[in-house]
Amino acid sequence: MQSNSAVEPVLLWLDLTRDRSTGKLIEQFSGGCECRLASGRNAPGKEQVRQIDMICVHFDRPDVNGLNLLLETKRAYPSIPISMFTVQHSEELAIWAMRARVWEFVVLPLAAEDQIRYLESLQQLCEVRRAVTSLGRKPLLERNPPLPDSIRLTSSHQKHKALSKVMPYIEQHFRDSVDQKELAQQCGMTPFRFSRLFKEVNGVGFMEYILGKRMDFAKHLLENSQMPVTSIGYEAGFKDPSYFARAFKQLVGCSPSEYRQSCHAAMAMAQAATPAELDAATLGFSA
Repeated sequence: MQSNSAVEPVLLWLDLTRDRSTGKLIEQFSGGCECRLASGRNAPGKEQVRQIDMICVHFDRPDVNGLNLLLETKRAYPSIPISMFTVQHSEELAIWAMRARVWEFVVLPLAAEDQIRYLESLQQLCEVRRAVTSLGRKPLLERNPPLPDSIRLTSSHQKHKALSKVMPYIEQHFRDSVDQKELAQQCGMTPFRFSRLFKEVNGVGFMEYILGKRMDFAKHLLENSQMPVTSIGYEAGFKDPSYFARAFKQLVGCSPSEYRQSCHAAMAMAQAATPAELDAATLGFSA
């Protein structure tokens, strides 16, 4: 539930359905969001996306033209997240959405609990994006999807629940000095039990997990900012630039500078390619 001081997210809807049913879908969100329906079936213009928090693309049966339009919109406005709503869905389509870096892939019809989760995540996203606007770079937001009903009562879920008190703290403070012993105390565990359970749940040890989070954050800054490599190391939580460079090369396979160059080269190639070429080359769809 939003606080009274929360600002309603502003959603721009693209109706790519055959029966023009987006208006009915918008009604489900009008109570907690300001919804605007884009005109036409083309990529929205700059005036339409002004002060927009989310672009929502609504499909009934996605086709190549519609998916290419989504990619075109994402390239035109890379700082605005996109949600994809679809009636017809498949594992292949979900993978496509993930590779296209769609913020949320929503299967319709939308259950009440899924709508609540979406709105809560959306509100959190908007708060983070507005808070970092002055930094001049894209926000980095981690979201954990709910567990399927079939595994909510398993021992695996009980292990996740045991760490639920500290995982949000780790997500927010992985760039700082995080004391594993203090986290164990918060969970009511010994450091040994906490360490063993953490590895069982996350697949890697605590320090390896923190290192991975810092590396992901560093890669994000290398991709989306012009900060010097040394400054990025400090920003990601590495106090020693030499260690940052060595660890990065060991885990990623190249130096931070080489990684940035390869990302910029890939981005230049993607911008030069047509939507159809990008779709066929990287996402496995044929025109």
